[in-house]
Amino acid sequence: MRGEVTAGQMGLMRGAQTMPAPRKYPLELRERAVRMYRASEPKPVIRRMAEELGVHHEALRGWIRQAEADAGERGDLLTTEEKEELARLRREVRELRRANDVLRTASGFFRGTARPDPAQVAALVDEHPHLGVEPVLRELNIPSSTYYRWRQAEKEPCERRRQDAELTGRIRQVHEDSGGIYGSPRVHAVLRRHGVHVGRKRVERLMREAGLAGISPRRGKGFTRRDSDADLAPDLVKRDFTADTPNRLWVTDLTMIPTREGPLWLSAIRDAFSRRVVAWETSARADADLVLSSLEYALASREVAPGQLVHHADHGCQYTSIKLTTRLVRAGIKASMGSVGDSFDNALAENLWMVIKNECIRGRTFTTRAEANLALFEYIDGF
Repeated sequence: MRGEVTAGQMGLMRGAQTMPAPRKYPLELRERAVRMYRASEPKPVIRRMAEELGVHHEALRGWIRQAEADAGERGDLLTTEEKEELARLRREVRELRRANDVLRTASGFFRGTARPDPAQVAALVDEHPHLGVEPVLRELNIPSSTYYRWRQAEKEPCERRRQDAELTGRIRQVHEDSGGIYGSPRVHAVLRRHGVHVGRKRVERLMREAGLAGISPRRGKGFTRRDSDADLAPDLVKRDFTADTPNRLWVTDLTMIPTREGPLWLSAIRDAFSRRVVAWETSARADADLVLSSLEYALASREVAPGQLVHHADHGCQYTSIKLTTRLVRAGIKASMGSVGDSFDNALAENLWMVIKNECIRGRTFTTRAEANLALFEYIDGF
């Protein structure tokens, strides 16, 4: 009848409920059971033999089948040696996949660095826990003791690390105030002016760890145009850009500032004693009137004793013009010029252009000449 349970079914259900959990049998027992079965003739019933040995009959059946496969009597099963080799290969594949996953993930953290940074390693482990700590350390060749020492230092930083963290904040502020222009030498100089006693190498290291960098100068284009018929003045400086007092050596040059309206030419005069800009002027044309105007402004702002000041320039036609040379003679100023095509002979003036273009011009686009002129005024006179 439907819904009734026979005595046989009750026995099977009772046996299933009382069946012990699978357990690992000793190797000696397995080998002895297989030998007994293979040596018996006729073959005993597996269930009965299993009961006599105290093992599960399915376990005994599996041992016998495996022994037959190892002896080459079955072709539907792998031998024990083949199974072990297959298991070994699967382990290697898992390890290779894990190593590939670790390296692929780590490449996003350590790109561009020579060696793993402790903070980057910790971030990798924290953000990708599925990789596991030990596999990550193994692939990155980092000892476990070193990693856990790093983690302990994060929880309990030493006094040096606390000072580094505070100093990094000040370095970052100086770098931001400069508009991202200053590198480690100038950041170090600003910190020293503010009374922070720190080594330049330490500032360099902290900026590198914080990902801060200054702007490197670009090689500029030369704008010197010579007049082959002009008389050249001798080189009275010989690359010695030093002076004992103000108004003994002025260096001058001109450069071009690009704008959408057209080029804006800048002429400036710099005092070798103080390294300050004595006078500067801009114009849409790079002619003698431009350099003469900057000289007139310089003479109006400084008291120059006749015969004691040297005016050093390059071989540009503006500086060999009759207008400028005549004004120099009238003011009692000695003219000086470096050699041809050598920027080192006017290095102090070239250095001024490098600083202005890095800190004031680079990265900016001026719509008009007036806009560029205002930026120069804010930088040179407002510095």
